[in-house]
Amino acid sequence: MKFGIIGSGSWGTAIAKILTDNKNQINWWVRSDSNINSFKSRRHNPHYLSSTFFDTKLINFSSSAEDVIKNSDLIIIVIPSAFVANTLNGLSPDIFKGKKIISAVKGILPDKNILLNEYLNSEFGVQLKDYFTVLGPCHAEEVAAEKLSYLTFSGIDEKTTQKICGFFKTPYLIPICNNDILGVQYAAVLKNIYAIGAGIAHGLEYGDNFLSVLIANSADEMAGFLRKVGIENVEVGTIDHHAILKNKIPKTNYAASVYLGDLLVTCYSLYSRNRTFGNMIGKGYSVQSAQLEMSMIAEGYNASKCMYLINTKVKAEMPIAETIYRILWNELPPEEGFEQIESVLV
Repeated sequence: MKFGIIGSGSWGTAIAKILTDNKNQINWWVRSDSNINSFKSRRHNPHYLSSTFFDTKLINFSSSAEDVIKNSDLIIIVIPSAFVANTLNGLSPDIFKGKKIISAVKGILPDKNILLNEYLNSEFGVQLKDYFTVLGPCHAEEVAAEKLSYLTFSGIDEKTTQKICGFFKTPYLIPICNNDILGVQYAAVLKNIYAIGAGIAHGLEYGDNFLSVLIANSADEMAGFLRKVGIENVEVGTIDHHAILKNKIPKTNYAASVYLGDLLVTCYSLYSRNRTFGNMIGKGYSVQSAQLEMSMIAEGYNASKCMYLINTKVKAEMPIAETIYRILWNELPPEEGFEQIESVLV
C-alpha cells in the first residue's frame, strides 16, 4: 500500500509521523520547494510540529499534488476545507480512479456547503465505497509528544476500514473503526462551531459552571441535528464491547470518542484553535483581527455559515449554533448573543 498525503500543516505532519513510525513509505505533497529543501536537510517540518523528527528516507516529497496522487494507492487529504477546491482544481477528472481516499478534513467546503465526499463525487466521480474518514479527538501536538490518543476511521467497506486502522496502530495511537461516514463528518464540523462558542464564553469571563452547561446543551443540539439528517443509532449506553473485542465494527454510539469526546476536547483544550479564535472574539477582537492574529485556520468560522445555510433545509433546532453564526457573520455583539444563549440552556 503506497500512501500519499496532501497537506503539510500540523495535522498532516502528525499523520505522517504515525505512518513513518510504522515504517510505511509515504509520498508527501508540500506546497513549497523551499520547505521541502528545509525539511530534507533538517529532518523536521520547518513550520509545524518542528520538534518532531522524521526518517526522511521513508518520505518522497513533492510540490505537485498530481504526482503524489498518481504515485499512491491511498490518498489522505488533510488541508483546510477552504483550500480543498483550489488545491484539486485543474486535476484530471479520473485522477482518483482506482484510489482509496481518506479525509482528514474537519470542515465543509465553503461556497459549496458540501462535505468532501460530495465534492469528490461531483468533480472526480469518487464513490462512497472508496471514501473513508479519520477523525479525533486527537490533537496533533499530543501525537507529536506521543501521548496516548484515539482516532476513529469510518467507511462503509468494513474490511478495508479495518485494514486501514491497522496501518495507524502504534504504542501511542489506538485506532477505532465505525461505518458512520456522514455522521462523523457533521459531528466534526459542528464541534468546531461549538468550540468557538466555548471560547467566546471564556473571553466574556463566564466560568466553568456555565461552560459545562453550554457544552452539554451543545452536545444535545448536535445529536438533534444528526438525527434530523438521518444518522441512525445516535444514542448512549449502546457500546457493544464484545463486538469490539472480536474486532468488529460496533454500532454508532454518541458518547464515543469521535462524537462527544471530540466535542469536549475541542471546547476545553488550549490546543484548540477554534476555542482560541472564539476567546479572541469574546475579548473584543473583530473577526478579521482574530484571523490575522492566528497562524492556523479556525474551521468553525466558515463552518458556522455553512451549517446555518444547510440547516435552513434540515430545520433542526439549533439556537446555539445559529447565535454563534450571527456573532461571527452578522455583527451580533457577543454579550448580546450570549444573553440569548443563556435563555435557551437547560
